Amino acid sequence: MNHISPVIWQFPVKWMTNFPLFPPEASTIAPQMDALLFFMVLVSLIGLTVVVLLIISFSILYNKKRHPVAEQIEGSILLEATWTIIPLGLFLVMFVWGAVIYFRVFTPPANAMNIYVVGKQWMWKIEHPGGQHEINALHVPAGRAVQLTLISQDVFHSFSIPAFRVKREAIPGRYTTVWFEATTPGTYHLFCTQYCGTNHSQMIGDVVVQTPEDYRKWLSNSTSGVSLAQDGERLFASLSCSACHNARPNARGPNLANVYGSRLTLSNGQTITADEAYLRQSILNPSQHITQGYAPIMPTYQGQISEEGVIALIEFIKNLNSDYRIQQTLNTTDLPPESEGKTPPAAQAPAAKAHATQGRVKK
Repeated sequence: MNHISPVIWQFPVKWMTNFPLFPPEASTIAPQMDALLFFMVLVSLIGLTVVVLLIISFSILYNKKRHPVAEQIEGSILLEATWTIIPLGLFLVMFVWGAVIYFRVFTPPANAMNIYVVGKQWMWKIEHPGGQHEINALHVPAGRAVQLTLISQDVFHSFSIPAFRVKREAIPGRYTTVWFEATTPGTYHLFCTQYCGTNHSQMIGDVVVQTPEDYRKWLSNSTSGVSLAQDGERLFASLSCSACHNARPNARGPNLANVYGSRLTLSNGQTITADEAYLRQSILNPSQHITQGYAPIMPTYQGQISEEGVIALIEFIKNLNSDYRIQQTLNTTDLPPESEGKTPPAAQAPAAKAHATQGRVKK
């Protein structure tokens, strides 16, 4: 008998470990999510208990043996008001509580680290700003807010990390965002929770939460040698975007320096914020939003640039706080014949610096 209890105890321990009812709480929002869930379950159980007890009580008090002849019972305004106001109040508490959590989950803090996620049948492609690329894996540091910007290349997907209590749809042609702050280092499951085709069940991965020191080591060992912004600069030059977007007085396109996050006036008089969604639309469907003062002459790059290429261009524009990089390209191509092979003295240092930077861009 002495060793029966430990044997029996191993069953619930193993079951809770391998088949947990709830995943671990590994983010700052997880305890708040669980508290709301438990409150809703508790209210539901109390309501169920009250209804069952009333049914049993009425079945006993008003059965046919006690009351052979049915009697009409008049309603009570106080009773009806009570069972209406109390449930309404509980539902309003749930609504407000859930709305507060919802707006917090989908409103990233200003200092959040942005990571791009591209869904594709049937994998998750992760793009870090520093140029790190992952497939079905996501490395993040503990104790820092991380914003995910998601999009799909084909059909609807849903990026879900149960341990963080976050889930967000990846929609074709549209950016969606969600954020979290991981609290406990470890490896957690990543799922696609939107049926997306034959191999939907295989669209899984791991989220690896590391200490800040380990995360910095992972970044340095996983870089491709070029950041997303640098890759975007290379693509910007190869597509000859600087021929129009060059900040010159006679430029045929608007100046892109510091355009990200600014308010732009369109040709129809409306104003719009130049966020990631606007920049993406301007690249793939430029005729949708025409900047005031410019003609609709920009061609569409739909089908010519991958989602990863669009992300790289957006990161380049986001980090473009001056037109220096664009002007360097133009100055190189606009040198008069007599000055070919010579560099103006004032531009020698910047040009050398630019050349060194361009040498690190992926071929």
